[in-house]
Amino acid sequence: MSGKLDLDPVTVRQARSLARKAGRPIVKLAQQHTTVSVERATLRLAGLGGADAEGTPWVNRLMDAVRADVGLEHGVALPVWDALARGEAEDLVTLAQKASAGSVRFRHPEGRDAQRARSASKRAVGGGIRRIDARRRERDRLIKKHGDAPRTPWIYLIVATGDIHEDIPQAQAAARAGADVIAVIRSTGQSLLDFVPEGATREGFAGTYATQENFRLMRAALDESSKELGRYVRLTNYASGLCMPEIAALAGLERLDMMLNDSMYGILFRDINPVRTFVDQRFSRQVHARAGIIINTGEDNYLTTADAVEAAHTVTTSQLLNEYFAKEAGLEDWQLGLGHAFEVDPAVPESFRLELAHALLARELFPKAPLKWMPPTRHMTGDVFRGYLLDGFFNLVGAMTGQSILLVGMMTEAVVTPWLSDRDLALQNVRYVLDAAGGLGEDFHPAPDGLIASRARQVLAETIDLLDRIVHDSDQAGDPPLLAAIADGTFGLMKRPPDGGRGLDGVARKARDYYNPASELLEEK
Repeated sequence: MSGKLDLDPVTVRQARSLARKAGRPIVKLAQQHTTVSVERATLRLAGLGGADAEGTPWVNRLMDAVRADVGLEHGVALPVWDALARGEAEDLVTLAQKASAGSVRFRHPEGRDAQRARSASKRAVGGGIRRIDARRRERDRLIKKHGDAPRTPWIYLIVATGDIHEDIPQAQAAARAGADVIAVIRSTGQSLLDFVPEGATREGFAGTYATQENFRLMRAALDESSKELGRYVRLTNYASGLCMPEIAALAGLERLDMMLNDSMYGILFRDINPVRTFVDQRFSRQVHARAGIIINTGEDNYLTTADAVEAAHTVTTSQLLNEYFAKEAGLEDWQLGLGHAFEVDPAVPESFRLELAHALLARELFPKAPLKWMPPTRHMTGDVFRGYLLDGFFNLVGAMTGQSILLVGMMTEAVVTPWLSDRDLALQNVRYVLDAAGGLGEDFHPAPDGLIASRARQVLAETIDLLDRIVHDSDQAGDPPLLAAIADGTFGLMKRPPDGGRGLDGVARKARDYYNPASELLEEK
């Protein structure tokens, strides 16, 4: 689809250069800090799981005990494996149980004791990394065995009842009806929990809790569907919120294929501290890179709070930043499910042509990325006939502009939780448009000076202006300029200062002798 907008390559390079300049100070900030969730993810990679009788995970209990004795700034690995070497317990679970009871005291080891703890922790965490590597190879084998989705875009459909045992038959039915990717949307509010629930869950709020057991159950069910249907069915969940690194680790261990993982979503829409979010997202993306997971970013959310025409350039800006952060963490182009959405008010003149311009701009800026194209939600009114028509227009733009991941729009979107029949009708809509349009994208060439091409160039120019202001016009000395822009409400009209938000108390600046075996292993090429 390249070349249809005749974008100036110098202008495109300038946009990426500015995104790098805005992103580098954030990466440096992330490298200088750790969080409780990064440290708990490290313990999970070493094999620590389960929870106490009250449902508090053992990783939380052990982390809290270590932090109370020696702080967070040195990392959890050396104090924990030093305690194991001193014979305080025979394994991590027992150590967590004893620490929870107050019968273990931790120290920060030095000299030969530190070296011994370092080696032991790296061996233990390395076992988890090797398991992630094995699950990635397993995915490759199953795709080769069963075959892949027969065409793009992949059809992406949400399933979430709150009960994992109800989600499974619905997900399998959706796969039989043509869905290529099943997204188990997460329970409302889970992003604000500073722990990952344990076990299979049977209740949730507008979604199902993300747990390791729920991941395992749904992955096994979709593997059965893959065998039945002769094509590999992908599974998606959410690596976001206060436990982003832990959920990323669990996703890698249980062979999920995609994870929602946006660099700023939690800051803007869940009021999670910016520093906490950027530290956690870098670690989680390193895990996703290793696991071969495709990330989905959340730019579509900006257009639920800001106007889709006036704020179109903020979507492109965020896409460029997400690309930079992702590649810096090790993700490749094929793993960048950058998000954008069909959210122009239908009452705006030429709204369909504007949507074409925005979608084609994303496609040409990121030609190798599997873009995730999101359906209309903000201007859904409850009129199911109008909604069904809008979804048809959305699907048509996806076909005409070569989108890679098409999230199925529901005619009752944003009104009620869709019925199974709504999903079936939505899938019929997608199939009809994709089959009828066929290779229409090959014939679609906007006029060089027409509205579509001119609008795309305008959005790119506004993107460059915004990135330039972020890089050069910050008036907050000491803070990375991007943090200042977030504090000013640049994205989604949400103002989030760097010293506010949830989870700040779980952030620590790394000490000189900080050590994390997971980070060391994930940084290795």
